[in-house]
Amino acid sequence: MADATFEDGDARPLNLGAESPDDLAVIAALVQDSVFPITEMAWNRRRRRLAVLLNRFRWEDREAAERRGRGYERVRSLLTVEDVTSVASQGIDRNEKDVVLSLLDLTWEPGADGTGAVVLTLAGDGAIRAAAECLNVRLQDVTRPYLAPSRRAPRHPD
Repeated sequence: MADATFEDGDARPLNLGAESPDDLAVIAALVQDSVFPITEMAWNRRRRRLAVLLNRFRWEDREAAERRGRGYERVRSLLTVEDVTSVASQGIDRNEKDVVLSLLDLTWEPGADGTGAVVLTLAGDGAIRAAAECLNVRLQDVTRPYLAPSRRAPRHPD
């Protein structure tokens, strides 16, 4: 069986930006249950950018996959947080290079005068906090979709 294509899903690659908490909620829903090796996350202090290369479950295609009787898909996506002044993490060991992280949520914690922090909440009580001068997040699909290795949609216990 060949990998799925964008044309099969009648969809184009996502390229979304968030500059408000409502915008970020849309991106958060799309990146829920993304997985990524810890080595695919980098903060460029000079460019003030936190970038994460995700293996994103295509939530926007789930119903079409079920209706057409085809497998669920994932796609490699680049999540960037701009205007970052500092990055901190808890519950993860950056020295464990074989760790694969699972992203559960993406939120904005407002601060004073438009500043704040983008928080990536991870499975297993981990979190990454990117303090930023403003809310400026981008999600961009960078590969064609591929069949999800598990062949299942992510599920959360009630």
